[in-house]
Amino acid sequence: MIPARYAASRFPAKLMQDLSGKPVIVRTYQAAVKTGLFDAVYVVTDSDVIFDTIKAEGGKALKSKKEHDCGSDRIAEAVTDMDADIIVNVQGDEPFTDRESLAGVIDVFKNDKEKEIDLASLMVRIKDEEEIKNPNTVKVIVDHENFALYFSRSPIPYPRAKGDDTVYYKHKGIYAFRKRALMDFQRLPMLQLEATEKIEAIRYLEYGKKIKMVETTVTGIEIDTPEDLEKAQAAWK
Repeated sequence: MIPARYAASRFPAKLMQDLSGKPVIVRTYQAAVKTGLFDAVYVVTDSDVIFDTIKAEGGKALKSKKEHDCGSDRIAEAVTDMDADIIVNVQGDEPFTDRESLAGVIDVFKNDKEKEIDLASLMVRIKDEEEIKNPNTVKVIVDHENFALYFSRSPIPYPRAKGDDTVYYKHKGIYAFRKRALMDFQRLPMLQLEATEKIEAIRYLEYGKKIKMVETTVTGIEIDTPEDLEKAQAAWK
């Protein structure tokens, strides 16, 4: 499932921006289909423009019936009556989505024989100081088994002793859910930490869900700003 809002505070209509001849959302949809990992791929949107664009490309699209504050809520509404065990959320602004990374989060559930894991997601090591400090880059810290402890827009962990070889991970916005965890998310109210950070993954942690993080070396380019789009144009060529 690819949640796709037309409005975006930092970069309005970013999903409909041209990326080498096709809109960003079309490139993302095609990348998800190309992996060959899924029984079905849908774009779930509040926008007639995005809906019509995907359909015109021969893709599958669903219109949201309600207004939603985040992608998880939008997807939960769409899959309520679907017969599915695992739902994967691919962000609409990730046209460089790759098969290896997606296969990694899906494998978490194949190996979870006791069905104890609620979600799986991706993280990539970052070293650039500007990116570490950038509030648009969501950071994650994990325990010794790579279960998420916390997500933040601030640099975490804080390097108390200068010169320490501190490791930082960026959270990539790709999730795989057990359907029950997604349905729980929809009915659980937002709590203080999620409201403060504006990071929906925190809601799962606040309600005791287990999120297994999978490290990837594929950084990709998330299109949050016009500058990101310029980078994506150059990379695509």
